[in-house]
Amino acid sequence: MSVTPLLEIKNLHVEFKVYGGVLKVLDGVDFRVNVGEKVGLVGETGCGKTTTMKAILRILPVPPARITGGEVLFKGRDILKMKERELRETRGRGISMIFQDPTAALNPVFTIGAQLEPVIRHASPENRRLSKKELRKLAVIPLKEVALADPERLLDAYPIQLSGGMRQRVCIGMALATNPELLIADEPGTSLDVTIQDQVLRLLQRLVEQRHSSVILISHTLGIVRQMCDRVYVMYAGNMVEEAPTRKLFANPLHPYTRGLMAAVPRLSGGGVAMGIPGRIPSYLHPPSGCRFHPRCPQAMEICKHEKPAFQQAEDDHRVACFLYDPAVAEPQKEATTA
Repeated sequence: MSVTPLLEIKNLHVEFKVYGGVLKVLDGVDFRVNVGEKVGLVGETGCGKTTTMKAILRILPVPPARITGGEVLFKGRDILKMKERELRETRGRGISMIFQDPTAALNPVFTIGAQLEPVIRHASPENRRLSKKELRKLAVIPLKEVALADPERLLDAYPIQLSGGMRQRVCIGMALATNPELLIADEPGTSLDVTIQDQVLRLLQRLVEQRHSSVILISHTLGIVRQMCDRVYVMYAGNMVEEAPTRKLFANPLHPYTRGLMAAVPRLSGGGVAMGIPGRIPSYLHPPSGCRFHPRCPQAMEICKHEKPAFQQAEDDHRVACFLYDPAVAEPQKEATTA
């Protein structure tokens, strides 16, 4: 029996018009999240992960950004076609996002309470009729849930008076205050030291499990994705290149880029020096033709330079966008090599 995804992105294209021309950032992205599922999204900095998530919420700056094609279906409704009122409702109780930098996410000139209370008011129609005093009482609850001490005092504090870990906890509490069906966490621990990052991620995992929320976790840290996610997408230069259940992806990475990411993880067991991926993310102003990874790929073939690979079903639940796994290409190539 087929499962209707909570969120489904189909063939999404996003461009940015800049002084030098047009940046073709997202090039036909496909992505899905099922109800109650935790999905990881990994890839190098600049590969389009955050752009994809901002496109979901329609918070890309317009101009210069422009969504030129595709669909973003949330519970079967296309977010890209929603009116402003419906879009606000979806952003609140449907989808929430924890941004990468809590310092930038919180307004420095307003207290924590002044920023949290409007979120609480928006959480339900009943809350919109509450008095200021009643709203303040409710605003204390999400701060307690994220294990912040003395939450009543923190409501009157400004972001600059809080540590980085405390600010990130406030952002988590704010994102979860409306009980969203889908939570997008964009590198929620990047700006924190490793011990505080671990605390914040464990807290986030516990809270989403209690609420049975679906999660999209963007991360550069493969260990975090391996620990927290059910399924993983690998993204490169505006394209999804591999998708698999977490255990299968780590046990058997198929795409050359995914294998490169795995090889780049530092080894702490004395098993040799981690390898990097030669080259860098290509320019979106003049992206490579065909497979965008081919200039850096050690296994690139001639067809990779001219045609974009479609997803191949390596297993029932493991897909990879690479000509190495396309029988129509790989078999003739193998015969030519052995001849």
